[in-house]
Amino acid sequence: MFTAGNFSEPGRASPRAAAFAGLVFSLPLIVGLVIVRLAANGEEARADIWMSDPTWRSTLLFAFNLIPFAGIAFLWFMGELLNRLGARSNLFFGTVFLGAGLLFVASLFAATAVAGGLAQAVAAGQLRTPESEAYYLARRLSYTFLNVFAIKMAGAFTFITCTIALRTGILPRWVAFSGFACGPVLLLAIANWPWIALLFPLWMLQVSGCILGAEFKRRNEKAARGPHFSGQQIG
Repeated sequence: MFTAGNFSEPGRASPRAAAFAGLVFSLPLIVGLVIVRLAANGEEARADIWMSDPTWRSTLLFAFNLIPFAGIAFLWFMGELLNRLGARSNLFFGTVFLGAGLLFVASLFAATAVAGGLAQAVAAGQLRTPESEAYYLARRLSYTFLNVFAIKMAGAFTFITCTIALRTGILPRWVAFSGFACGPVLLLAIANWPWIALLFPLWMLQVSGCILGAEFKRRNEKAARGPHFSGQQIG
């Protein structure tokens, strides 16, 4: 059974650090993805609404500026998780975990950089029509980096994290199984429904909430028992 104790060890930082890192990653990414999808209206034919609307352009640039903070928080989350595993970490799984996470962040940053550059070019008046070749190329590059590479790496990261969780017990089994359900969707269904991209930050939000809830429960139980040392009450 999972408790906060499965996720923390003596002499190491609180599990709350990993949980807060997961929250700081998930929430900005959810906000950013929602803004981008709404700006594009989910339709290729109407995806240029932000080009003629300065408010949408400003909102898009705000969303793009959130992504670096989400990426940094995600790297922090990976570091905290590997730190928790310690000697229990398997070299193979640890390598795949780290590689998938780094490739996800790199692809996410690449997509944001291309899309942000496109938005800034429009705002500066250097690109005025959605029929231009530069617009089409930048838009397709951003879409490919996000939906072909970043989200598929997110699916691989979800699979390996859930495998590690089942082997070590650092997360509840139901959280791991929910990740196994999300993984195939991220890998296979993203092209059919772009909103599926939200599954990964939502799953990460679930993981962070689970860790925080278990940590608070453990602390409340410890406070209810009173101060102990080596099984004997101090008094």
